[in-house]
Amino acid sequence: MHQQVPLFINGEFVESQSSRRLPNLNPATQLILAEVPCATRDEIEQAIASAKDAFQTWKEVPAPERARLMLRYQALLKEHQDEIAETLSQETGKTFADAKGDVWRGIEVVEHACNIPSLMMGETLENVAREIDTYSMVQPLGVCVGITPFNFPAMIPLWMFPLAIACGNTFILKPSEQDPLTPMRLVELFVEAGFPKGVLQVIHGDREQVDQLLTHPDIKAISFVGSAPVGQHIYRTGTQHLKRVQCMTGAKNHMVVMPDADKQQVINHLVGASVGAAGQRCMAISVAVFVGNSREWLDDLRTAMAQAKPGLWNDEDASFGPLISPQAKQRVLSLIREGKQEGANCLLDGSDFVLPDYPDGNWVGPTLFSNVQPEMKIYQEEIFGPVLLTIQVDTLEEAVELINRNPFGNGTSIFTASGGAARYFQHHVQVGQVGINVPIPVPLPFFSFTGWRNSFYGDQHAYGKQAVRFYTETKTVTARWFNNEAVSGPNMTIQLK
Repeated sequence: MHQQVPLFINGEFVESQSSRRLPNLNPATQLILAEVPCATRDEIEQAIASAKDAFQTWKEVPAPERARLMLRYQALLKEHQDEIAETLSQETGKTFADAKGDVWRGIEVVEHACNIPSLMMGETLENVAREIDTYSMVQPLGVCVGITPFNFPAMIPLWMFPLAIACGNTFILKPSEQDPLTPMRLVELFVEAGFPKGVLQVIHGDREQVDQLLTHPDIKAISFVGSAPVGQHIYRTGTQHLKRVQCMTGAKNHMVVMPDADKQQVINHLVGASVGAAGQRCMAISVAVFVGNSREWLDDLRTAMAQAKPGLWNDEDASFGPLISPQAKQRVLSLIREGKQEGANCLLDGSDFVLPDYPDGNWVGPTLFSNVQPEMKIYQEEIFGPVLLTIQVDTLEEAVELINRNPFGNGTSIFTASGGAARYFQHHVQVGQVGINVPIPVPLPFFSFTGWRNSFYGDQHAYGKQAVRFYTETKTVTARWFNNEAVSGPNMTIQLK
């Protein structure tokens, strides 16, 4: 019998009573690691009720005490980083080094949550009118929900529940059904850190379970990371039910290469940013835009990409691992075929890659296209695989126009030695996260993750100060204290006197 992934309700790891189970597969072998339950409606109701009840006491815990618990939690995460990364590698296929990076970028957000007393400080102004003071305070919302994707099963849950809980909310996590073992280990360490029961709950499932959360009247805020179609559904449904919603969705990230850039730096960063994690990153570079004679570097880029080999998580020579599922592999292969049919030039084709002794793995080798046109399907859609498209333009202005016409606006970068070119690019490009000689500009957590356009639905972004605003409400108090002065007549205007 396979391992059964538990739910986490009211401080207890419990086996679901659901008869519907989903397999948690090792993407390199297709062997079942565990079975994931689709929580019943009653189990979800229990989790929500527990979180709602716990909120009444958790919100009264002083912010410094909440911060101390977060300090314990981040210490435990650091202590167990390698162990978490090994579990993550086996259920996602990521190389061990990449998995450790996944865990570490989550730990950084937990460290930021340890600063919650200063992050939640309000504002005050004395004598806004005669002997009247106004001050604001920041208070938690209630029960919040996080719906997280398969590609970062440590980092993205840690983007969500630590900050929400540090702000005084309670939280229900619905992790990806494709790799639930990693987030469940995060929960075990959360319990070990000493948080009270009911503050965090975990339910498993698919769209049916998500829709119950989206429409439940006791849920106040929803955070989501995943595909654009699902994000649109979650945003529409959640907001229609009067919930605060943030959805980080699709991407088509461009890297602009100027002729004055360092060629070897460009090639090294393009290879890592395009095929690292098998291209399964929402911030992966999937389009390289060569300006002017930088297009002459294509042959060198092809040679470098050909040296990047997929492999097992514990193979130190592996550049990246398999795709998450057979369905993901077939989608990537289909887009590669369509790219060829549309007339793009496939300089390097990884469609037939197979790792010896592991023929059932979801392998796709590095793939490189040139002569890509914006109307092609491989350009219009997010491929989410180890596939890099290249486009040639004559000027930086053309490159910026190309990027700005794309419906997505998650991340972009430019490689150049010119401060003027970099300044023009960062000012005119209509993308939320911009790198200058940095290929994947994911901000550190004291800033916020700020995708634009169809890459984001909502008005407050993930982590950083914006996340604190997302998970809290501001209360403004205007106060006067009387000192036995003579009582005047009624004030019949809105003016403070």
